Amino acid sequence: MIADPELLTAAGSIIELCRQHGEMLATAESCTGGLIGGCLTAVDGSSRVVDGGFITYSNEAKMAMLGVSGDLLAQHGAVSEQVARAMAEGALRHSPLATITVAVTGIAGPGGGSAEKPVGLVHFGCAGGHRPTLHQSQVFKGDRHQVRRQTILTAFSMIQDMIATSR
Repeated sequence: MIADPELLTAAGSIIELCRQHGEMLATAESCTGGLIGGCLTAVDGSSRVVDGGFITYSNEAKMAMLGVSGDLLAQHGAVSEQVARAMAEGALRHSPLATITVAVTGIAGPGGGSAEKPVGLVHFGCAGGHRPTLHQSQVFKGDRHQVRRQTILTAFSMIQDMIATSR
């Protein structure tokens, strides 16, 4: 159960925005493990705008479910701009109704970071059909819960940005 009022309010705003613009959403999640989709589907009426979601925690799942190239993963690593973009574009290809997808891949911690890819680093991709795929990355501070929470809010912001590009 999602009990965070800020997350639920933000999810409700995304659901309404998508409804107003005739958009259908799908998610491709690694470091959030389905929390973005969980927040969205906690909102009444979400079934009108949420097509589905992919939880692709492992590289194998990213390849099998989203069509992310093994060569891309080997060359850049799972936590990279290239993989976030490929995840978003793969989710769009593999979702029957989605017009916008958001993807997240990162290191929520507390372990797993390195000098090049610190704990808190998250890459985001947002794809939308004939619109350019968006990317951004952030290094969030805080514990695992705080990193994942900030990731959800940033993913919602990217969806808003994608819808704004189509106006």
